[in-house]
Amino acid sequence: MEILKLLRDYFPTAVYTGKCLVFISEDWRVELTEHKDSDFSKADTQPSVIRVKISKKALSGEFIPGHYEDFQLASLGELAEQIEKYVQSAIGANLREI
Repeated sequence: MEILKLLRDYFPTAVYTGKCLVFISEDWRVELTEHKDSDFSKADTQPSVIRVKISKKALSGEFIPGHYEDFQLASLGELAEQIEKYVQSAIGANLREI
């Protein structure tokens, strides 16, 4: 959850729920969750995996799960930049504006 707390600074419109970062607009829901490797036998520690899930609002008003992508970059700046590019391409809007 530490990475998600740090990503909050990059995405000021996000809401941190204690479990994930969420962006909601009229038509989209973008959710970022952190997944750590639970294999403690590994000598070198890999950066956490940040899963980005994108859902679109249906005519019924419910969000329909769409696609997701996993990101695993050591540099926080690069991680935020790549997530932002991915979401912009997927929904056609800037994360900082939704």
